[in-house]
Amino acid sequence: MPDLATKPHLIELNLRDIHQLFNSMDPSPFHDKDLDRGAEEFIVSWAREYPLDEPVTLRVHLEQWPAENPTQLIRDAVHNYFGYRRDMAQLDFRRLMRQGRASLMIGLLFLGACLVARELLSQAPGHVVGYLSESLIIIGWVAMWKPMEIYLYEWWPLRREIRNFTRLTVMPIEVIAKAPAQG
Repeated sequence: MPDLATKPHLIELNLRDIHQLFNSMDPSPFHDKDLDRGAEEFIVSWAREYPLDEPVTLRVHLEQWPAENPTQLIRDAVHNYFGYRRDMAQLDFRRLMRQGRASLMIGLLFLGACLVARELLSQAPGHVVGYLSESLIIIGWVAMWKPMEIYLYEWWPLRREIRNFTRLTVMPIEVIAKAPAQG
């Protein structure tokens, strides 16, 4: 449970103008636009550096302030984008779990077939039969490798990514006019 007194970690983004935040190839309106790849990577990588149960705040410094206050536009666009990324990560997680279930069923059936074949072979005499019998055990357990890998290790990064994107969909966003450089 996050401590309510915890000061949010600050992610600061310096931009010349609002257009630098968005992917210029995306024809969507601003609130539906994809973020620029560099801006997205910057925000996500900084957010990853902080514990998932601690809040983050995005502060955007703009050199060229547009005619209308861009705060709500940027807030909506950033939250929508990371909501989309969270939804895609959740879809990837569901696909991974579906693959894990299918791999587990195939692996268990194959392991069972190997154990039955081993039992049938154990009735026959000879050294070659012993080698085949042990090979069937090994092959059967190797068939379980992928489902065990999915269920023991592969899902963690996706769940962490989902939690990070979820945090980014609700993070406070401040937009500040950057003072001109003194020269």
